[in-house]
Amino acid sequence: MQQVLIDACGWVACVDAKLNIEREMERLIGPCQWILIPEVLTELNTLEAERSPAKRLLLSLLEAKSALRINENEELRHTDDILFQMACELQCATLTVDTGLKRRLYEKNLTVLEVRKGTRMHVLESL
Repeated sequence: MQQVLIDACGWVACVDAKLNIEREMERLIGPCQWILIPEVLTELNTLEAERSPAKRLLLSLLEAKSALRINENEELRHTDDILFQMACELQCATLTVDTGLKRRLYEKNLTVLEVRKGTRMHVLESL
């Protein structure tokens, strides 16, 4: 079963596009386990507080379906650095739309899932 790290911007893009996130991931890479880090959850909680009640981020779904993984490298402070290091360590896919993070992951030949044009999730094939 493939593991998928969830980045805040990738999750928001999926929710805003009204995608069935689990179905889209399984369509692309098969059955998967979502991995969530506390730093991403903090970012999402901050974003949710700024949004209208009609545009909630489905955080209860994310938390229920995800395994929480703690960053053990205390030197890493930036969320993107933590996600990158964890993706390398676990050799897992990452859901993100962050250009810098996508580039780093792509250069390490790691799977990147993204929402393109706000309509559909796909696997990044080139930058």
